[in-house]
Amino acid sequence: MSLAFRASQQLDLPVGHNVERLPAYLLEQERVVGAMLDAKKLTLLAPGKFRYTVTSLQVFQLQVNPVVSIGVVNLDGKLKMHATDSELKGLGLVDDFELILDATLEATENGLEGEAVLEVSVTQPALLKLIPSKVLESTGQSILNGILIGIKARVRQQLIADFTNWCNESE
Repeated sequence: MSLAFRASQQLDLPVGHNVERLPAYLLEQERVVGAMLDAKKLTLLAPGKFRYTVTSLQVFQLQVNPVVSIGVVNLDGKLKMHATDSELKGLGLVDDFELILDATLEATENGLEGEAVLEVSVTQPALLKLIPSKVLESTGQSILNGILIGIKARVRQQLIADFTNWCNESE
């Protein structure tokens, strides 16, 4: 049986100083992605291509470690991120794990606006067959929301701090 989870978050983040420099900052892909995600778990594969090892997640009695390849492009003044590949370590043999990430960060005259959508579909692992699929789906939904809320918090703190440092360095 296939399970599906989906979560989304929106961002409206006013920036007090140097707001006119945000479009140039968003062109610094490696720096911006490193500030949004945990840089220790992020590997640059090539320009615009990253691998991210998501924090280990506990799902009932199982520990899972999603690994996501992320493509990043700058288009029309926006930084866009999308999952290009993914794998799930820790559930044993799972053939049909699919993770969809679609995120956008845009500089506006007031600051940053963004949206992220995260979706996962996977066959119910044999070890969890006795747990009703509705319970697993609500748990999965909660986990995805937690991941996006964590990234949103990093953007609010770490990305703004990095933007301030970048402005100071480039003056």
